[in-house]
Amino acid sequence: MANGQDVFVPVSTGPIPNTIGSRNDHPVPKNGIVNTDTPVETNKFYCGLFLGTQTNSTFTHPYSVAWVRGGGTSQSYGMAISHVESNVVAQGPVNTAIPGSPISYYVNPIGIHSVILSASELGASTVLTTENPLPFSANAVLRPSASSSQSITIPVVQGMGFVTGIYSNLQPKIQSGVFFNKMVTAGSPRAGIFKYSLSLEDGTSWLLYATPDDGTDPQLQLVSNSEIIGPAGWSGTIQVAKNPAGASGEKFYDNSSGVYAVEGAVMGSVSESTGTYNLMWAKAGKDAQSTPLLMFALPHHMESFDASTQSRATNITLRTTTKGQATAVIGEYWTMVEPELPISMGFAPWSVSGGSIDSIAPAAQQVILAAAPTELQQDMDAQTDLNSMYFSGKALSKFATLLYTVDKLGGNSTLAAEGLARLKQSFARFIDNRQQFPLVYDNVWKGVVSSASYATGDLGADFGNTLYNDHHFHYGYFIHAAAIIGSMDPQWLETSKDWVNMLVRDAGNSAGNDPLFPFSRGFDWFHGHSWAKGLFESFDGKDEESTSEDAMFAYALKMWGKTIGDVSMEARGNLMLGILRRSMRNYFLMESDNKNQPANFIANKVTGILFENKVDHTTYFGNNLEYIQGIHMLPILPCSAFTRSKKFVKEEWDAMFASNGPDPAENVVGGWKGVLYANLALVDPAASWNFFTQPNFDYSWIDGGASRTWYLAYAAGEFID
Repeated sequence: MANGQDVFVPVSTGPIPNTIGSRNDHPVPKNGIVNTDTPVETNKFYCGLFLGTQTNSTFTHPYSVAWVRGGGTSQSYGMAISHVESNVVAQGPVNTAIPGSPISYYVNPIGIHSVILSASELGASTVLTTENPLPFSANAVLRPSASSSQSITIPVVQGMGFVTGIYSNLQPKIQSGVFFNKMVTAGSPRAGIFKYSLSLEDGTSWLLYATPDDGTDPQLQLVSNSEIIGPAGWSGTIQVAKNPAGASGEKFYDNSSGVYAVEGAVMGSVSESTGTYNLMWAKAGKDAQSTPLLMFALPHHMESFDASTQSRATNITLRTTTKGQATAVIGEYWTMVEPELPISMGFAPWSVSGGSIDSIAPAAQQVILAAAPTELQQDMDAQTDLNSMYFSGKALSKFATLLYTVDKLGGNSTLAAEGLARLKQSFARFIDNRQQFPLVYDNVWKGVVSSASYATGDLGADFGNTLYNDHHFHYGYFIHAAAIIGSMDPQWLETSKDWVNMLVRDAGNSAGNDPLFPFSRGFDWFHGHSWAKGLFESFDGKDEESTSEDAMFAYALKMWGKTIGDVSMEARGNLMLGILRRSMRNYFLMESDNKNQPANFIANKVTGILFENKVDHTTYFGNNLEYIQGIHMLPILPCSAFTRSKKFVKEEWDAMFASNGPDPAENVVGGWKGVLYANLALVDPAASWNFFTQPNFDYSWIDGGASRTWYLAYAAGEFID
């Protein structure tokens, strides 16, 4: 990484501002997490291991694993491995209102336990603990009882090629809820590794590799159609993989058997407008140094691999639950390249071909400055002093953008100056922690949360902020507002920088060794986007419903980094935007030729809520089309033109919001109407401009996170393209 800017330089690992009190009594206790006092990831794929019943699936892609805990047909106490094909996926009803009549959702069945790693000793007193939880991995450990020294450790690592159980002094019991049709002893791929071929009743083929610590043949026995038994008091590893690729796939699995990934790491750099990032895995097992690792890559990885990584891809592909096909790749590291990062993008309107549009035609300036006073006269204090970090942050971001527009695009710094003084006052309430629900440092999971759930007893208060939901959305708006204020008044940074950096550390930390916050809470460097769900038990895993607010967070990091002169943070924001553009196009914002979502779903144009296990064309707050599509549009910012391609925006508009569509924009009421027409500026700036300049404009069409003034400037700026 010597030839570019490292994107993971820590912003700070020191203490947080002393206005923030701390508490040791988070509403969600740490259940079975064996770790001393380091921060724990709250929004990552393995939270099902320690939340609620502890039986939720952990989705590693393409496999998922779940503790059976006495349930299912097997009534096992082991760890079940699932991999489901498209023929068993449940589909929602078709939506005939949308052109193409797409299905409204699809969901993968839960509880198909193809192979279960268990032991004769596991029963009703079995405990599951989570050990060494890290950004890309954790160890799920099953013990016959809490005090037992016997265990099965299952390292869960994103993209792992095998599901591996490390047995310590137990009698292996391999079970199946689908039922074994036959088991064939298949020799030794290498000395000390014993291989078995399993055929299940559903017609699938699986491989099982046993690597005993003492090198002795374990002579596994198929004792019934649901059970394979090994020797008593056994120690070693048992690995399972599904093989859809016949003899040629088997060779790759054979060649990597005996070793397994234990943890992952990411490195990244930006050089000019090209970003590069590596995913790397540490491995363990038999002859680990000389045995290559096999890992699965998602479609957006495959698309961005450099030539060397691409050359290590195999012919083994397995369906993932919600992200198309995963491809097995040989090796301990991947290199992905993101070209054409939006490094020139600032606070001004931006377009792919025109870049940053810092000056606007005088005629348009006049219209913008005529509109601005109406919004500048709004009560900033009242709009930002809310019982919600989310809505307060949206209002601060809106007013900051409005002031920037008046000052830099409208060219009237006098008009902006008075508003800026009021905005700094409104922002000070949060820096001083005097808002309705002050922030508190949670010393259990390690993070800065709203005190709303502590105060009200409602875990869902402020969208679940206290339980780590949506922190990148909530705090991203504050970071964005701060970036603009600081760029207009650099002196303001002296008293505010530490507080804003605290939000960066909570929602998007660049340090892996920060004692106060976990690494990259929201953004998942394996999936290429963030997960919004925090410490809530969820059978369908983590989810996210707003790609545009995800992009807003990356953009806010970029611009805050630029404002405070943190070149690493600025580069990280740029790289995240590049990755987000790719993952959104592959999984969330579906152009007509999308290859990763089911063909009968893509006419929805957006996924709606994408979970790890299902995709549902809806929102958490209602089913109107303008909500479902619009939550992927707002806030309209310079990054919107980067992450939302013209092809996509035009397809979506024509399908949904055109006059002859199912939800004509002209008939939409409330703030969503403004969102739709501001988004239209990406493909038809004239129509957008005409909408916002109409006489007797109705301000109810502008939502609480936006201003007509900015929308006018945005439409005017997009004309350049």
